[in-house]
Amino acid sequence: MPRFASVLVTLVIIPVTAFAQYAQIDRAVQQVTPRMVEIRHHLHQFPELGNREFETAKLIAEQLRSLGFDEVRTGVAHTGVVGILRGGRPGPVVAVRADMDALPVTENTPFPYKSTQRTTYLGQDVGVSHACGHDIHMAVQLGLAAVLASLRDELPGTVLFIFQPAEEGPPPGERGGAELMVELGVLESPRPAAIFGLHTFWNMEVGQVGYTPGPALAAADHFWITIKGTGAHGASPDLAVDPIVMAAQAVTALQTIRSRNMSPMEPGVVTVGLLQGGTRFNIIPDEMRMEGTVRSYSADVQDLVERRMHEILAGVTSAGGGTYELTYDRGIPVTVNDVALTERMVPSLERALGTDNVVRIQPATVAEDFSYFANVIPGLYFRLGTLAPGGSSGNHHTPTFQADDGAIAVGITSMSYLVWDFLSATRN
Repeated sequence: MPRFASVLVTLVIIPVTAFAQYAQIDRAVQQVTPRMVEIRHHLHQFPELGNREFETAKLIAEQLRSLGFDEVRTGVAHTGVVGILRGGRPGPVVAVRADMDALPVTENTPFPYKSTQRTTYLGQDVGVSHACGHDIHMAVQLGLAAVLASLRDELPGTVLFIFQPAEEGPPPGERGGAELMVELGVLESPRPAAIFGLHTFWNMEVGQVGYTPGPALAAADHFWITIKGTGAHGASPDLAVDPIVMAAQAVTALQTIRSRNMSPMEPGVVTVGLLQGGTRFNIIPDEMRMEGTVRSYSADVQDLVERRMHEILAGVTSAGGGTYELTYDRGIPVTVNDVALTERMVPSLERALGTDNVVRIQPATVAEDFSYFANVIPGLYFRLGTLAPGGSSGNHHTPTFQADDGAIAVGITSMSYLVWDFLSATRN
């Protein structure tokens, strides 16, 4: 009801032909959704890890070919699939992206189609599941493909469909994901004017979407620290240069970067997630290893954090008589929603779902390699509510994450309105 109420309010500014087009989209969404739910269940039941999405890619390519796509390329950046759908009317090019990979997480949900797949990951036998909702992403994008293919005679332009592997990161020693796809020229032939993407949102109800203009998802940096001292018997600490004490001081001191060096108005996170060293309770080891992540929303903050980490570690180890080594890897960049594109397209989301169901949300500290696409062309990445009304779900990347099937139709409708409105307005 809210969506139709919103459409009636805006009829005064939407041409009759546009309103008729939205009605066609709505009917097409209703027709394709049951099949997309079936596909989602299959993808959920048979997940595959990054750069190993062989059966997933095969299914996607078969679906695109069955829809009469003009071009379907497979094996892109290992297992990626790229499809091109040219409309019957001239117009610009727009891209849409869905990620394909699952996680090494053993699923614990009541779904009858839950994953029981297992594989070897980093030398361990692990369960595999779509604990981040990428099965929903693929089902939505395949649904979008079906909707637009059914309306292709009226489609004013070209849509580039990108199904991306390894969003969660490629296996050690391999490259992959959005960065590799961009390097391989995915955005070059044809060259899109913009790109859209979405991500499930575990604690937003089905029927709603959320958006953030500007920096939306954080840059994710990864650091490794080794603090070196001199080992000794635990009963003779005076004979040691204790790396455990220096590491403990460093962990505490690193937190002052956020509290005392960054602006209180600037979001960011410095987390030490791993601290290792020693072999026995009464032996002071020679060294301690630390590992962690930094989340930020600007290159200036990344510069500040890296510089202060060196200064703090140098001070702590110098005072303690030891030395340190720091490797600071700038990983996935910040995901920035183009402000002009976002302002232009939010009305499309409101027409699709109703104004009350389109919510402006705060930036999140999670990272997304959609950023590599959005660094090349203007991008809009929004969140899709997947929490069943009255239901419950664990957070992303947990065994109890549950995304409700009802989100699929909402996602297809949202993306269909975005793509159609963008192509129509840019063409004019």
